[in-house]
Amino acid sequence: MMPSDMFDPLTMRLRAIRPSHVVGRVTALGPGYLHVTGLNRVAAMGDRVLIDGAMAGEILHMDAQGCRVMPEGTAEGLRLQARVTHLGQPGIAPHRGWIGRVIDADAQPLDGRPLFPGQRRYALTAPPPPPAARRGLGDRLETGQAVFDTLLPLVRGQRIGLFAGSGVGKSRLIGSLARAVKADVIVIGLIGERGRELRDFITDTLGPEGLSRAVIVAATSDRPALTRRRAANTMMAVAEYFRDEGAHVLVLADSITRVAEAQREVAVAAGEPLGLGGFPASMAQTIMGLCERAGPGTADQGDITAVLSVLVAGSDMEGPIADIMRGVLDGHVVLDRRIAERGRYPAIDLLRSVSRALPHAASSEENALITQARQLLGAYDKVEVMLQAGLYSRGSDPITDKAVACWPKLDAFVSSPSYGTLSDSFAALAGITGGAPTS
Repeated sequence: MMPSDMFDPLTMRLRAIRPSHVVGRVTALGPGYLHVTGLNRVAAMGDRVLIDGAMAGEILHMDAQGCRVMPEGTAEGLRLQARVTHLGQPGIAPHRGWIGRVIDADAQPLDGRPLFPGQRRYALTAPPPPPAARRGLGDRLETGQAVFDTLLPLVRGQRIGLFAGSGVGKSRLIGSLARAVKADVIVIGLIGERGRELRDFITDTLGPEGLSRAVIVAATSDRPALTRRRAANTMMAVAEYFRDEGAHVLVLADSITRVAEAQREVAVAAGEPLGLGGFPASMAQTIMGLCERAGPGTADQGDITAVLSVLVAGSDMEGPIADIMRGVLDGHVVLDRRIAERGRYPAIDLLRSVSRALPHAASSEENALITQARQLLGAYDKVEVMLQAGLYSRGSDPITDKAVACWPKLDAFVSSPSYGTLSDSFAALAGITGGAPTS
């Protein structure tokens, strides 16, 4: 029997054909923007255009005299009166056949094979589900990492941030979660990364098993700011397609900081003034809107669980991007360079990390065990300098004595793979801290 969706790609491509396009002309060229006339009667903010038949651009500003367009590339070689063709609002038409594929911000294949669209077109900047209609967070997920299975639980529909400097192991951790977390589909956004890292991530970090259930959206660091910003929206639009199909989608984004930086470049070209930390006011709305699109769906939808990385220069958690992300996410995981330098991966600073899925994601016995482990780690942290200097005397404080005795095993537990089931990992934690094992 012939599959019912066999002709979907052909149907969608026929629908996308436009018999005519409105054409405008370049009337002024400035640093990072063009002024275009002739499109005012059809164009809207955010519409895409084709400049001189070769280079794409986006409309950033409109007035009675024309449109300000930011080109996706250098304006060198462009002349006055160059043709500018109106293309309309950006969008993509995802399809289940995209699983296992690598695409760019415009949903074009990067792996050298044809890519066919689906039947339904998705806007790149769609609103999130209505807040009052969304379900609550779901069940706890197995992650393949003992620390996330116990002390920092990840639940279905949760949004957490990975806060780290460069070279601290966040890509390795993202790859580990992509391989281990049980989800129907994984959508991975590699935004602003080096081109070499794309292949390394696909072949070494993710591997064939991880790629077989993933869609990768990539915009490397050499791509224009508009492309990098659009890649994040494309990533989320693909995830929303699978969510609307009822699937549980895991979104892994690296990194939201690069999206914010791309938005800053776009805002400068649009004439927006810069504010706190050298970022425009629109940066906050851009990344908050992106985060809100993830999370639980409505009654007839699936869920989007999101792990979003945030680059923090010098481990500064008070920067504008980190501060905004901490406020909008359901938890944050801090990776510390000092921990990475002593060879412990993932280099999670547990005392600075939190999962807002707690206490609901754990039983009362499990919460008591988590609290006990955190107390022991905190007690050790207070006396670590004294221990290194030989100034702490055993017997001064029973809690500190226990923390010093437990610390090597607790530290190793944070970097351990899962002990099996969630209950098995909690039992291992109980054996280290001396707490009561959970059922």
